[in-house]
Amino acid sequence: MRMFKKKDIFFKTFEEMADTIVEAVEYFHDHVPNLKDLTAFAREMKEYETKCDRCVHIILTELNKTFITPIERDDIMRLTTSLDDVLDGIEALASRFEMYQIQEPDEYIVLFAENLVRCAHQIKKAIYLLTDKKLLAIREPAIAINELENQADDLLRVCIKNLFAKVKDPIELIKRKEIYERLEQTTDYCEDVADTLETIIVRNS
Repeated sequence: MRMFKKKDIFFKTFEEMADTIVEAVEYFHDHVPNLKDLTAFAREMKEYETKCDRCVHIILTELNKTFITPIERDDIMRLTTSLDDVLDGIEALASRFEMYQIQEPDEYIVLFAENLVRCAHQIKKAIYLLTDKKLLAIREPAIAINELENQADDLLRVCIKNLFAKVKDPIELIKRKEIYERLEQTTDYCEDVADTLETIIVRNS
């Protein structure tokens, strides 16, 4: 295994990205059941996304001037991209709530939000294990994320079936279907993080 620098700039920035994901997803989860001000909701989520984008910029800048990196350069890029995708996914969701004026989320949206909170905490756990050089221990949160993504797949099937059975307004149906699919897609992004971490484990163990 390569020698890891103590709290390397890359790992410090990954931690910041993971922290931001948890904060953003918890904000989403806490506000989705009772959306009074959709504009403020979308604006706050955009702030989290911007914060994550700044982290991406730091990593890209450091990659351009660092000769020896703590893990493979392409692994750094893949992990950066996959973490950023999670935040982009949740921010895109919040913007759809504002665009479509969805102020009464249903039970399925709340269940997806709960799933994403669990995914976010597993991502944070895995990233902090990475920075503590506990590579093999990352497998546990990675497996947990995969299981949560499978649960989200099952939930999507249930809510789409229910949607077509109960909602008659075609516009409402289209809006809800996109929201459900974007929620599930965000759990896919979480799984991409887990898959990238698995690659890092294999290359560095």
